[in-house]
Amino acid sequence: MSKQHSSVRAYGVLLNKGEVALVRSSNPRHQPPLWWLPGGGIDFGETPEETLAREFIEETGLRVGNPQLLHVVADLRSRDNGDKIHTVRIIYQVDLVDGELTHEVHGTTDHAAWFDVENVMELNLADYARGALNAVLAQSE
Repeated sequence: MSKQHSSVRAYGVLLNKGEVALVRSSNPRHQPPLWWLPGGGIDFGETPEETLAREFIEETGLRVGNPQLLHVVADLRSRDNGDKIHTVRIIYQVDLVDGELTHEVHGTTDHAAWFDVENVMELNLADYARGALNAVLAQSE
């Protein structure tokens, strides 16, 4: 029997010097590789902003600040086992504070990278990431 799950997550759009920071899914079945915004699930007792800071360090090694709410989106998807997941994604635009780009080990992501904003839409992007990037890039034009 399939189950239903809800998840609330926080993500950040980090633009710096004409590039955007993205992370790659560690799921080998994503071909071509799937990229999305750094971020993840809100732990019990955490604020979305605390989650954002923690996840950025875990997934990219970068410290971010000045989170500005961009938008909130929700989506439904099904897992291979038939379970249904309802995900609410709180998306912020953030500023780079400091840090060196590093990759997460043994997580849902396995690679972090900077991409030129001119070419980022050519990647296989998660739908929510594509929507957030479109919104941010439209504002900066």
